Amino acid sequence: MTEERRVSVSRETLISALFGDRAPLIERYAEILATDGVERGMIGPREAPRLWERHLLNSAVVCPRLPQGATVADVGTGAGLPGVVWAIARPDVQMTLIEPLLRRTRFLDDVVAVLGLTNVTIVRRRAEDVNDRFDVVTARAVARMDKLARWCLPLVGSGGIFLALKGSSAATEVEEARGVLDRLGARSIVVTTYGDDQLEIPTTVVEVTR
Repeated sequence: MTEERRVSVSRETLISALFGDRAPLIERYAEILATDGVERGMIGPREAPRLWERHLLNSAVVCPRLPQGATVADVGTGAGLPGVVWAIARPDVQMTLIEPLLRRTRFLDDVVAVLGLTNVTIVRRRAEDVNDRFDVVTARAVARMDKLARWCLPLVGSGGIFLALKGSSAATEVEEARGVLDRLGARSIVVTTYGDDQLEIPTTVVEVTR
């Protein structure tokens, strides 16, 4: 048998492939996170050296899953992950960043202004208080699947999809939350990975179609 080997590519190559001529915007966002983001408590200082691999590229490799021109909501976006990354990589989508904490929405206001992003709306609310429906709803490192399902699935329009960016516990969380997912109208639940031939650690995503 031939041993399978995951192929990784250079950061520069991957940035170019995922962001094209918008690469300067993601590089500027990385600078903001590593400086102002740390100073304002958006990310921990230990995260700054691994921003690209752990946060930015980890988010960006999922972008091909977004339908053309989709409306997308990022629940509990925090510093804008993955929402700002997706908005940069995919200017065709309309991104809504949902975040209840004022200090975070103020940071996001500054980020959107500095980067000149015209496809981003910032909503300072809890997900439970949002009445809109979206083609795609996402959340990253916010909570376990049972809680995420209650917050996010009601925001998914008919035929839409919930993309939960998860870690190695994804399959276990899905099994634990299956009853909740079914009650909330989940039609299909798939655990998949993105960036298998691009990242050392691919991004695990729970995809729930409603």
